[in-house]
Amino acid sequence: MQITTFGVIGSGTMGSGIAQVAARTGNFSVFLCDIRDELLERAKHTISSSLQRDVDKDRLSAEAKEEIIGRIQMTTDLKALKEADFVVEAITEDLKTKTELFSNLDSMLRPEVIISSNTSSISITKLAAATARPDRVIGMHFMNPVPVMKLVELIRGIATSDETFQNVKVLAERLGKTAIEVNDAPGFVSNRILMPMINEAIFALYEGVGTPEAIDEIMKLGMRHPMGPLQLADFIGLDVCLAIMNVLYEGFNDPKYRPCPLLKKYVDAGWFGCKSGRGFYKY
Repeated sequence: MQITTFGVIGSGTMGSGIAQVAARTGNFSVFLCDIRDELLERAKHTISSSLQRDVDKDRLSAEAKEEIIGRIQMTTDLKALKEADFVVEAITEDLKTKTELFSNLDSMLRPEVIISSNTSSISITKLAAATARPDRVIGMHFMNPVPVMKLVELIRGIATSDETFQNVKVLAERLGKTAIEVNDAPGFVSNRILMPMINEAIFALYEGVGTPEAIDEIMKLGMRHPMGPLQLADFIGLDVCLAIMNVLYEGFNDPKYRPCPLLKKYVDAGWFGCKSGRGFYKY
């Protein structure tokens, strides 16, 4: 499979990071698509700031930075991706929204094009069922921040072909990532383990066991975690954490995945963490 045009849908933290990584390889023309110009402008600023840190540390020249940004074409027109050789979706963590997008992409893209999802927890099998190419649908779950983290979870849906898996594994390696295969289940491996830990830390705060600072310091100093679970939740986005916990809770029908009421309350208040200026900490 020859991939020269790389499409990314969704220009938030994950989408902009994926676009940056793809453009930095020099192997692809990248299309970054979102629904509003201001979202794309924000993504451009995010990518520029991220690359500038490498310029400041002499890991990248100013000229190379501009070349990378120049490989990314930003658009609000989904049809601009019709000639893409590969597409990864990184939009909101909502099954209905994603399945509608996958159906639209299926009708627009060439039949041989692989459609992937950066979903944190939603069933790849369900997304694939919205298309006429379920064998060419796969989960490609990048870690945040994408330019730094090496891992990509590759998630097979029930119909994902061996050819699709191998092609996307090679693609991940071309992006400088390490791809690890998992099968389709709520939360996959990463979030099935991570999110209940974060949720339990929120319960500890909710029940008055410790302050956010105490809970985070105990996990950093006692368990050698680089970031405490509450700080990490703020970094991920509390709305995203809640969405993933709901997928786990509904997918397994097991009360151990019940989202903490405090997490729900913070999301109801619009306290999403770093991106909103307030979560378990103020920013």
